[in-house]
Amino acid sequence: MTFIRGIRYIGIGYKDKKEFLYTFIPVYLYTGKVTIITLVLSLLFITLSLSNFSCCFYSFTGASVPQHLKTIAIPVAEDRSGSGEPGLRELLTDQLTQKFIDDNTLQVTERTTADAILECTITSLPDAPAVVAAGENVETRRVTLTVNVIYRDLVQRKIIYNKSFSNYGDYPSAEIITARRGAIETAVDRVTEDILLNTVSGW
Repeated sequence: MTFIRGIRYIGIGYKDKKEFLYTFIPVYLYTGKVTIITLVLSLLFITLSLSNFSCCFYSFTGASVPQHLKTIAIPVAEDRSGSGEPGLRELLTDQLTQKFIDDNTLQVTERTTADAILECTITSLPDAPAVVAAGENVETRRVTLTVNVIYRDLVQRKIIYNKSFSNYGDYPSAEIITARRGAIETAVDRVTEDILLNTVSGW
């Protein structure tokens, strides 16, 4: 690099997990020379920048799973919502199981051989207006699914968490017969994703 009077920027780049970090350090040049103080400050800034950014490159997958837990059981969920929605508990169980299989942090197995278990109970499935247009015409309705989940450590015989997860799916009110089921499936997909992330990553 040719030094001339003014301000120049030195590009510092590195590659970590296919991510490029470019930090530009202002170097003040006086009479064609870099001062010692400027070099020291620049090197200090580079060091701090690299250390701060490098800590950001890590995976959340499995971050909150105790080391002694390797397998998990997911029995069929209970439906105490009173909604009468056919196949709801099977849909929830199937989607949740598939998400854990795809994630592969915990291997899904039977309760008799599992290190942990997820006990899911569907507590509510209300259907209410979401978007009301002029004249109080309901354009969009919202199905909200709430599931209470108890995550048990069967090895140490303790409850890791006991909490409720809630999410929703919208559908046009004019298509209640054909579109409502799709909204329920969307709500199930979102809730099961929330349960997975909370279990394996603590989100």
